[in-house]
Amino acid sequence: MIAAIGIVLVLVALIDIFQTVILPRPIIGSRVGLSRSIVGFTWRAWRWYCLRLAPSPRERRLALYAPSVLVLTLAIWVLVLMVGYGLVLYALRDEAHPALVDVWTAIYFAGTSLLTIGFGDVVVTSALGRAVAVMAGASGLVVVALTITFVFSLYAFFQRRELLVTTLDQRAGGAPPSGVALLETHGTLGMTGDLARIFADWEIWAAEVLDSHLAYPLLGFFRSSHDNESWVSALGAMLDAATLCETTVEGVVAGQAAMLRRAGSHLVEDVTAYFRMDHEHGAGVERVEFDAARERLRAAGYRLKDAEPAWRDFNSLRAQYAGDLNSMARFWAVPPAQWIGDRSPMPHAPV
Repeated sequence: MIAAIGIVLVLVALIDIFQTVILPRPIIGSRVGLSRSIVGFTWRAWRWYCLRLAPSPRERRLALYAPSVLVLTLAIWVLVLMVGYGLVLYALRDEAHPALVDVWTAIYFAGTSLLTIGFGDVVVTSALGRAVAVMAGASGLVVVALTITFVFSLYAFFQRRELLVTTLDQRAGGAPPSGVALLETHGTLGMTGDLARIFADWEIWAAEVLDSHLAYPLLGFFRSSHDNESWVSALGAMLDAATLCETTVEGVVAGQAAMLRRAGSHLVEDVTAYFRMDHEHGAGVERVEFDAARERLRAAGYRLKDAEPAWRDFNSLRAQYAGDLNSMARFWAVPPAQWIGDRSPMPHAPV
């Protein structure tokens, strides 16, 4: 019985490591997973705590979460493997020299084997015991190698994600960004010809983020390096700009804008499905806000389509991503932005 429990623990850890680090895509719909359970429990508690802080310390605390839970997950993998192999070795306690007198001694021996320390104070004498000790040592080497690869992959994807997010500030009205401000800036400066290239870059960005954030879901919890920035609000700003070009502005890269909107909507849909976020409906923009945006775009030099059909088309297209984007913003507690996320005041305590 003890050996069976140990084998189950080892398999749980190894399968979770395989799914988290090696498997290039998530198992959609799976409710079993050690790392997923760790993130699910700790994020709810940490978010609840952080939302009760003032804005500045809140962002600092939220930024600590992803690196901390990464270290915690790696530590739990090692701990579960130690306990699992320890229970198996305890079932073979009479085949060790000196005999493993209790479970803690067996776990200690499993730990020295797993971490390849090998003090030599305990030696197994049977073929089965030696096989278990060798498997523990091999598991330790594999975990260390995969951990290094995992950490470097996470930070490489994070840096690639943040490159466009950071450069968006200058073009989209600062942080948090605005899709209306993005178009307004390019119209005022006579740079509307750059919009096609920008939309194409963000279409590729959306595909890369979709692939990396489903392969490594912990990436979604990494906060941007600068205050009031978030990949969620940046995505929302770009989707709003693309939708406005499709529905409201005449003669400005409507085709490339449509490609970006479709890629971004795909990203939003899959991410909310994986994290089981609430699916909301509706454009999330009032008519008076839309009319104000039209006036800003007109003042920036754009030719606009008729208001009524433009509002109808904008409302229809934005409803495809706005609700899910709002769920993402609320889930990750990102800084509120124009038209993006839950615009209700975030609770805070005095500094």
